[in-house]
Formats: sequence, C-alpha cells, structure tokens
Amino acid sequence: MKISIITVTKNSEKFLEECILSVDRQSYKNYENIIIDGNSTDNTVDIIKRYEKKIAYWASEKDKGLYDAMNKGINKCSGDIIGILNSD
Repeated sequence: MKISIITVTKNSEKFLEECILSVDRQSYKNYENIIIDGNSTDNTVDIIKRYEKKIAYWASEKDKGLYDAMNKGINKCSGDIIGILNSD
C-alpha cells in the first residue's frame, strides 16, 4: 500500500528541512512526498531543491490559500492513502 504525504508550505525555511528529513527517516518506505509551496520569498524553494531526490513532486506558485494548495497536492497523489503533514 502506497502512502502519499502532502506538505503545503509558504515561507517555511525554519522548519521545512526537518519536515522533509522526518518523512525520509520513516521505516515504511512505500510513500511519495509531495510539497506544494505558495510562492515563498524566503529560502524555502532552495531547501526543496536541495532534497529534490526525496520528493516525488513539488511546485512553487501562487495559490488561493491553504485548501487550494492541498487540493493541488491531492491531484498529484498516486497513493492509496493520503496524509497531510504541516511543515512546522
């Protein structure tokens, strides 16, 4: 069973790296990590790019808020179970 983990973020440079690493450290490995960024102006995108190999899909673009971003992530999921993980 595949798990899709969606993280919606904006200007989360303080927390995002630990979030990505936390997902990667899980013992269950049949997952995809999806990050939807709301067009951050800090170093969030640089952090995402640093860990691109651990991320199945990511986008950084303006959205209409939290739920719009979550729906963008859900539309990219291929897992049997979907989880939402806040970056902080």
